[in-house]
Amino acid sequence: MTIVEERPAAGFEAARRAMIDSQLRTQGVTAEWALQGMASVPRERFVPEGARGFAYIDRSIPLGDGHALPAPVVQGLMLQEAEPTRQDKALVIDCGSGYLAELLRPLVGALEVQSPAEAGKAGGTGEMTLLLIDGAIEQLPAALADRLAEWSRVVTGLVEDGITHLAIGRKVAGEVTLLTLAEIGIPVLPEFAAPKRWSF
Repeated sequence: MTIVEERPAAGFEAARRAMIDSQLRTQGVTAEWALQGMASVPRERFVPEGARGFAYIDRSIPLGDGHALPAPVVQGLMLQEAEPTRQDKALVIDCGSGYLAELLRPLVGALEVQSPAEAGKAGGTGEMTLLLIDGAIEQLPAALADRLAEWSRVVTGLVEDGITHLAIGRKVAGEVTLLTLAEIGIPVLPEFAAPKRWSF
Protein backbone atom coordinates (compact mmCIF):
# COMPACT_ATOMS: atom_id res chain seq x y z
CA MET A 1 0.00 0.00 0.00
CA THR A 2 1.33 3.43 -0.87
CA ILE A 3 1.45 6.44 1.42
CA VAL A 4 -1.20 8.13 -0.73
CA GLU A 5 -3.59 5.22 -0.13
CA GLU A 6 -3.00 5.30 3.62
CA ARG A 7 -3.81 8.96 4.12
CA PRO A 8 -7.62 8.72 3.80
CA ALA A 9 -7.82 5.98 6.44
CA ALA A 10 -5.67 8.04 8.82
CA GLY A 11 -7.90 11.04 8.16
CA PHE A 12 -11.02 9.06 9.03
CA GLU A 13 -9.42 7.80 12.24
CA ALA A 14 -8.58 11.35 13.26
CA ALA A 15 -12.12 12.47 12.44
CA ARG A 16 -13.51 9.60 14.53
CA ARG A 17 -11.38 10.64 17.52
CA ALA A 18 -12.52 14.25 17.11
CA MET A 19 -16.15 13.07 17.00
CA ILE A 20 -15.66 11.30 20.33
CA ASP A 21 -13.88 14.17 22.08
CA SER A 22 -15.55 17.24 20.55
CA GLN A 23 -19.10 16.06 19.86
CA LEU A 24 -20.09 13.06 21.94
CA ARG A 25 -18.36 13.72 25.27
CA THR A 26 -19.33 17.41 25.24
CA GLN A 27 -23.01 16.68 24.52
CA GLY A 28 -23.77 14.06 27.14
CA VAL A 29 -22.53 10.76 25.74
CA THR A 30 -20.37 9.60 28.66
CA ALA A 31 -20.81 5.81 28.83
CA GLU A 32 -17.39 4.42 27.93
CA TRP A 33 -18.83 1.30 26.30
CA ALA A 34 -20.90 3.50 23.95
CA LEU A 35 -17.92 5.71 23.14
CA GLN A 36 -15.72 2.68 22.49
CA GLY A 37 -18.31 1.23 20.13
CA MET A 38 -18.57 4.45 18.15
CA ALA A 39 -14.78 4.74 18.05
CA SER A 40 -14.50 1.26 16.52
CA VAL A 41 -17.21 1.43 13.81
CA PRO A 42 -16.12 3.37 10.69
CA ARG A 43 -19.06 5.73 10.17
CA GLU A 44 -17.80 6.63 6.69
CA ARG A 45 -18.79 3.14 5.48
CA PHE A 46 -22.46 3.87 6.17
CA VAL A 47 -22.97 6.99 4.04
CA PRO A 48 -23.07 7.47 0.25
CA GLU A 49 -19.63 7.52 -1.32
CA GLY A 50 -19.89 11.21 -2.13
CA ALA A 51 -20.56 12.00 1.54
CA ARG A 52 -17.68 10.04 3.07
CA GLY A 53 -15.53 13.14 3.46
CA PHE A 54 -17.99 14.67 5.92
CA ALA A 55 -19.25 11.48 7.61
CA TYR A 56 -18.24 12.84 11.02
CA ILE A 57 -19.79 16.31 10.92
CA ASP A 58 -22.20 17.21 13.70
CA ARG A 59 -25.33 17.08 11.56
CA SER A 60 -27.46 14.60 9.65
CA ILE A 61 -26.36 13.30 6.25
CA PRO A 62 -28.89 12.71 3.44
CA LEU A 63 -28.88 9.13 2.20
CA GLY A 64 -30.56 9.91 -1.12
CA ASP A 65 -33.85 8.08 -0.53
CA GLY A 66 -35.80 10.56 1.55
CA HIS A 67 -34.04 9.41 4.73
CA ALA A 68 -30.96 10.72 6.50
CA LEU A 69 -28.31 9.42 8.88
CA PRO A 70 -28.72 11.31 12.18
CA ALA A 71 -25.84 13.30 13.63
CA PRO A 72 -23.37 11.20 15.69
CA VAL A 73 -24.59 12.58 19.03
CA VAL A 74 -28.14 11.39 18.31
CA GLN A 75 -27.06 7.80 17.86
CA GLY A 76 -24.63 8.04 20.77
CA LEU A 77 -27.42 9.19 23.08
CA MET A 78 -29.79 6.54 21.73
CA LEU A 79 -27.26 3.82 22.36
CA GLN A 80 -26.52 5.13 25.86
CA GLU A 81 -30.21 5.40 26.82
CA ALA A 82 -30.92 1.90 25.48
CA GLU A 83 -28.52 0.31 28.00
CA PRO A 84 -28.36 -2.90 25.92
CA THR A 85 -27.44 -6.26 27.46
CA ARG A 86 -26.54 -9.68 26.10
CA GLN A 87 -29.97 -10.86 27.27
CA ASP A 88 -31.76 -8.47 24.89
CA LYS A 89 -33.55 -9.43 21.72
CA ALA A 90 -33.30 -6.12 19.89
CA LEU A 91 -35.13 -4.66 16.93
CA VAL A 92 -33.69 -1.68 15.04
CA ILE A 93 -35.82 0.31 12.64
CA ASP A 94 -33.07 1.46 10.32
CA CYS A 95 -32.91 4.86 8.62
CA GLY A 96 -31.27 3.23 5.60
CA SER A 97 -27.61 3.33 6.66
CA GLY A 98 -27.17 0.29 8.90
CA TYR A 99 -24.93 2.29 11.26
CA LEU A 100 -27.01 2.14 14.45
CA ALA A 101 -27.60 -1.58 13.98
CA GLU A 102 -23.85 -2.15 13.61
CA LEU A 103 -23.21 -0.25 16.84
CA LEU A 104 -25.81 -2.32 18.69
CA ARG A 105 -24.98 -5.75 17.25
CA PRO A 106 -22.10 -6.74 19.62
CA LEU A 107 -24.02 -5.54 22.69
CA VAL A 108 -27.16 -7.69 22.46
CA GLY A 109 -27.98 -11.39 22.31
CA ALA A 110 -30.04 -11.19 19.11
CA LEU A 111 -30.66 -8.41 16.59
CA GLU A 112 -33.25 -7.91 13.88
CA VAL A 113 -33.23 -4.96 11.48
CA GLN A 114 -36.24 -3.63 9.60
CA SER A 115 -36.83 -0.72 7.26
CA PRO A 116 -39.45 1.88 8.23
CA ALA A 117 -41.71 0.53 5.48
CA GLU A 118 -41.57 -2.96 6.98
CA ALA A 119 -42.12 -1.81 10.55
CA GLY A 120 -45.85 -1.19 10.27
CA LYS A 121 -46.62 -4.66 9.01
CA ALA A 122 -47.75 -7.50 11.22
CA GLY A 123 -44.98 -9.77 12.45
CA GLY A 124 -44.08 -11.83 15.49
CA THR A 125 -45.64 -10.95 18.82
CA GLY A 126 -44.20 -10.19 22.23
CA GLU A 127 -40.66 -11.29 21.55
CA MET A 128 -38.39 -8.23 21.40
CA THR A 129 -37.07 -6.66 24.61
CA LEU A 130 -35.45 -3.56 23.07
CA LEU A 131 -36.58 -1.33 20.21
CA LEU A 132 -34.45 1.43 18.69
CA ILE A 133 -35.89 3.63 15.95
CA ASP A 134 -33.19 5.48 14.00
CA GLY A 135 -35.19 8.63 13.36
CA ALA A 136 -38.09 10.70 14.67
CA ILE A 137 -41.67 9.42 14.61
CA GLU A 138 -45.07 10.99 15.13
CA GLN A 139 -46.71 7.71 16.12
CA LEU A 140 -45.72 4.12 16.84
CA PRO A 141 -47.64 1.61 14.68
CA ALA A 142 -49.67 -0.94 16.63
CA ALA A 143 -48.07 -3.76 14.65
CA LEU A 144 -44.65 -2.65 15.87
CA ALA A 145 -45.79 -2.32 19.48
CA ASP A 146 -47.22 -5.85 19.25
CA ARG A 147 -43.74 -7.20 18.60
CA LEU A 148 -42.52 -5.98 21.99
CA ALA A 149 -42.49 -8.06 25.14
CA GLU A 150 -43.98 -6.68 28.34
CA TRP A 151 -41.54 -4.24 30.02
CA SER A 152 -39.49 -3.96 26.84
CA ARG A 153 -37.60 -0.69 26.33
CA VAL A 154 -37.99 1.79 23.48
CA VAL A 155 -35.58 4.51 22.35
CA THR A 156 -36.63 6.77 19.49
CA GLY A 157 -36.91 10.26 18.17
CA LEU A 158 -40.34 11.78 18.73
CA VAL A 159 -42.00 14.68 16.92
CA GLU A 160 -44.12 16.96 19.10
CA ASP A 161 -45.57 20.19 17.71
CA GLY A 162 -43.09 20.05 14.85
CA ILE A 163 -40.06 19.73 17.16
CA THR A 164 -38.00 16.55 17.43
CA HIS A 165 -36.92 15.12 20.77
CA LEU A 166 -35.04 12.12 22.06
CA ALA A 167 -37.55 9.87 23.83
CA ILE A 168 -37.50 6.67 25.86
CA GLY A 169 -40.31 4.39 26.92
CA ARG A 170 -41.55 1.00 28.06
CA LYS A 171 -44.35 -1.33 27.18
CA VAL A 172 -46.52 -1.79 30.26
CA ALA A 173 -49.90 -3.56 30.34
CA GLY A 174 -49.78 -3.84 26.58
CA GLU A 175 -49.27 -0.11 25.96
CA VAL A 176 -46.11 1.76 24.96
CA THR A 177 -45.64 5.07 26.77
CA LEU A 178 -42.91 7.49 25.68
CA LEU A 179 -41.19 10.19 27.73
CA THR A 180 -39.27 12.97 26.00
CA LEU A 181 -35.78 13.66 27.36
CA ALA A 182 -34.31 16.47 25.30
CA GLU A 183 -34.98 18.58 22.25
CA ILE A 184 -32.52 17.57 19.56
CA GLY A 185 -32.47 17.60 15.77
CA ILE A 186 -33.39 14.13 14.46
CA PRO A 187 -34.38 13.32 10.86
CA VAL A 188 -38.09 12.55 10.63
CA LEU A 189 -39.21 9.18 9.28
CA PRO A 190 -42.23 9.93 7.02
CA GLU A 191 -43.48 6.34 7.35
CA PHE A 192 -44.38 7.07 10.99
CA ALA A 193 -46.41 10.22 10.34
CA ALA A 194 -49.70 10.58 12.22
CA PRO A 195 -52.88 10.69 10.13
CA LYS A 196 -53.79 14.20 9.02
CA ARG A 197 -56.76 15.67 10.86
CA TRP A 198 -59.27 18.17 9.57
CA SER A 199 -59.24 21.53 11.29
CA PHE A 200 -61.69 24.40 11.00
